[in-house]
Amino acid sequence: MKDIDAKPKSVREILDKTKYTVDFFQREYRWERKHIEQLIDDLTTKFFTSYEEGHDREMVQTYSPYYLGPIILSSKKDGNSIIDGQQRLTSITLLLIYLNNLQKDRQDKVTAIQDLIFSEKYGKKSFNLQIDGRIECMEALYNGNGEYDATEEDESVLNIVERYIDIQELFLDELKGKSLPYFIDWLIDNVIFVEVTTNSDEDAYTIFETMNDRGLNLTPTEMLKGYLLSNLSGDKQKQRLNELWKKEIAKLRVISKDEDLEFFKAWLRAKYAESIRPGGKGAANEDFEKIGTRFHQWVRDNKNKIGLTNEQAICDFVEKDMKFFVDVCIKINRVASKFDKELENIFYINERGLATSIYYPLLMAPITLQDDTETVRKKLSLVSRFLEMFVVFRSVNYKKYSHSSIRYTMYTLVKEIRNKNVNELVNILKREVEQINEKLEGIKNLRMHGQNKRFIKFLLARMTAYIEERIGMSCKFEEYISKRFQIEHIWADKFEDHRDEFEQRDEFESYRNKIGDLILLPEKFNQSYGVLSYEQKLPYYFGQNILAKTLSSRCYEHNPEFITYKETSGLPFKPYEYFKKKDIDERRELYQRILEEIYNLDIFDKIVQGAKRVSQVG
Repeated sequence: MKDIDAKPKSVREILDKTKYTVDFFQREYRWERKHIEQLIDDLTTKFFTSYEEGHDREMVQTYSPYYLGPIILSSKKDGNSIIDGQQRLTSITLLLIYLNNLQKDRQDKVTAIQDLIFSEKYGKKSFNLQIDGRIECMEALYNGNGEYDATEEDESVLNIVERYIDIQELFLDELKGKSLPYFIDWLIDNVIFVEVTTNSDEDAYTIFETMNDRGLNLTPTEMLKGYLLSNLSGDKQKQRLNELWKKEIAKLRVISKDEDLEFFKAWLRAKYAESIRPGGKGAANEDFEKIGTRFHQWVRDNKNKIGLTNEQAICDFVEKDMKFFVDVCIKINRVASKFDKELENIFYINERGLATSIYYPLLMAPITLQDDTETVRKKLSLVSRFLEMFVVFRSVNYKKYSHSSIRYTMYTLVKEIRNKNVNELVNILKREVEQINEKLEGIKNLRMHGQNKRFIKFLLARMTAYIEERIGMSCKFEEYISKRFQIEHIWADKFEDHRDEFEQRDEFESYRNKIGDLILLPEKFNQSYGVLSYEQKLPYYFGQNILAKTLSSRCYEHNPEFITYKETSGLPFKPYEYFKKKDIDERRELYQRILEEIYNLDIFDKIVQGAKRVSQVG
């Protein structure tokens, strides 16, 4: 190999006025929400180990660096071709676009980062990541509205839009004030890549293959197995545990290649971790954090805490504990990705993007080896019901639930519910709900905007499916949350039709985005009838889902199941011949009452008292 160069470079040095291309066969951007959350959590955690309010900005250059790993480039006349690193560079670019939009309204202390996103070459401005098919999407995000309809776009564009929304939702509020320019300075100058550059594609791909295919380091899972087996004396015993270990890990890797790592982090946190790193500069990692970074080493250092004091204990740890909780983990994953009415709340919290690093340990914490399948089901149902309520209450009140913003609260709760029986668990969770200061009252001020569309759609889907179930229909939540359905404004975007109630367009738009003016309808309906007036659309609403039907007087005629439910629930359903400003407020009140019924504390007792169902862990 000739002319191979490797050197550490900051984000600024990598992206400043430098153009990159990506080979057509590896252009897809496939990061998921969990990857963005991990990136933001890692970056913000590292930043806050150094930052203190009152620092001069020049002190940022002394802050601890964060390493993002290698990128491999093939240098060409028209720019650099990215052989490895496109996922991270695209994600960093999305974060930079968000930060640029975030600081647009600031009057001072602005950090110029535009040249890291796009720059001018030969008289033309273009994004530094030059990848065909993404330009329109990236321009829409850069121009500040944070919205782009990617419904008909390819996988990469869809993922780019969704990951940008994730950044909007996950970025810490604590970083939006005085600390923002410090964070931006740190990100572009203290976050480091190792840039490996060659002058030929052949050399670049050889390096890539060597780094990824040869001489792979042992994973933490393999190192943990090695440590445990090294403490056994008999070869037959070692062989038996080794075969069992491989079988269980293979089951996890059917889910994803890294699922074994996620499993051990969740299991060890759920059952053994005790200490949590406090906030503040210079705070050291404790049990929960150490398990997240080097769980194999943590087990070695805490063998007495775990109880690995003799050979029989090690065998039980693998043959009983690990095997049992692998099956629990697989069950959780299955119902998180595929709707199962019996454990529906796990599907809901996964759909809402709650980090698996939060909900996996919480779900596992109360479960014990002595629990039968029905007890396991009840415990999973109770904890996931609490988590859904927690997520919804925070979202309604415009509060975040990213890993970094709730980790201390949730890891403390892991310890509190660990190994509790069903009745003890119910009492703890009900108390936790009661102690949440703001619950559904925030719905009074809930409006749809670019950053909460997914949450609004979730609420509408949840309410629609819930009411339909109450009147004897099957649950269609999965269908309503899919791309086939869109949020419909009951009012068309025609300010001129509402001048009798509004003097200013912005006031009209604010009211139009209140949750009381929103329903879910099939995408084709939205495209065909969305511009019509309410009076023109009303006859068509009757042919749609129950929440849309209730706007029409026909829903209250010859509809015994619905009429009975309306009377027994006391919910203020009513039809509307016209739909005015006060009617939006009435519908908002209706929605709040429906959600109060869905998220009623009584459901915890009903779960405990429910009839025994046939259920199998795993």
